[in-house]
Amino acid sequence: MIERARTYGVAAEFASPEALVSAVRGLRSEGFTKMDAFTPFPVHGLDQALGLGRSRLGYLVFAAGITGMGLALLLQWWTGAVDYPLVIGGKPLFAFEFSIPITFELTVLFAAFAAVLGMLAVNGLPRLHHPLFACESFRRVTDDGYLLVVESTDPKFDPGVCTERLASLGAMRTEVVEEEAA
Repeated sequence: MIERARTYGVAAEFASPEALVSAVRGLRSEGFTKMDAFTPFPVHGLDQALGLGRSRLGYLVFAAGITGMGLALLLQWWTGAVDYPLVIGGKPLFAFEFSIPITFELTVLFAAFAAVLGMLAVNGLPRLHHPLFACESFRRVTDDGYLLVVESTDPKFDPGVCTERLASLGAMRTEVVEEEAA
């Protein structure tokens, strides 16, 4: 039995970042919600036009930093005051002042690991293949292309209607993107 390729979405290439943002706003006003844009550089206002919220990554990094700080303080307190208590020169078994360098280092270490691993997880990386890699317009995105993709998971998605609507919004070229059959 031969499986047919499933439609991933419709990709449209635009001439400028302004045309891309205008097209996104036009589609969002019509009720489209599952879209993604690809540009060679950050475009001001594109994330708001796409309806993207703030990233949750900052909360994850902050929590990991606090965890690193807590673990550093706990480790130093445990080893100095409980596990191997030594009174040297009249110093207390645990003093916060002397634990600052290690606390700082573990805070930064945990936060850095959370930032990198969290970014990979949030972005769904590493992903070795994506249906857009076969799209002709996608090859220009890293140089001078501005691509808008309306995904097939959108409730209002219809390949013919999306192609016509994107062309009316100023797309230079549109293409229906198919996923490879499993």
